[in-house]
Amino acid sequence: MDLSIRPATPNDSDAVWAILEPMLRGGETYALPRDMTRDEALAYWFSASHSVFAAEIDGRIAGTFYLRPIQPGPGSHIANCGYVTAPWAGGRGVARAMCRYSLGLARQRGYRAMQFNFVVSTNEAAVHLWSSLGFSMIARLPGAFHHPRHGYVDALVMYHTLEGVDPIEESSYGGSPHTLEL
Repeated sequence: MDLSIRPATPNDSDAVWAILEPMLRGGETYALPRDMTRDEALAYWFSASHSVFAAEIDGRIAGTFYLRPIQPGPGSHIANCGYVTAPWAGGRGVARAMCRYSLGLARQRGYRAMQFNFVVSTNEAAVHLWSSLGFSMIARLPGAFHHPRHGYVDALVMYHTLEGVDPIEESSYGGSPHTLEL
């Protein structure tokens, strides 16, 4: 099965919202308001500082992610990403493929590392996935996330240097999808 990754466009808003809404309403993985409206969520996801991508299986958006500098100015050499997979696409390697692609893209864009600021510790699948892709836990924020079922749980800061990561040539897709095998 192949996964195509391409820049997301405003025409993808309905599909992106269909992916973001269950994540928001569940309230278990992102430090975003559970009652965030469609317009608020899309404004956040498609923020001017975010390069947003869509990952497709058979022409259907299976996941979305953004890439951005973690800080402006002197901190802008560190990348940050957010990933969400459609409920129907879970367990198919979509998040792994999006992360691997984003690491190469970040390297191509000149970032020196990638950092995730707030990985919810109870999101064991994400912690395991990021660790398996070379991310190290560099900090634990005790009780930083108010989980709807588990109460106050830790959030993790995870970091990956991009030294040795092969860059993805953006010109290789130039607006056309970049295809990866799942």
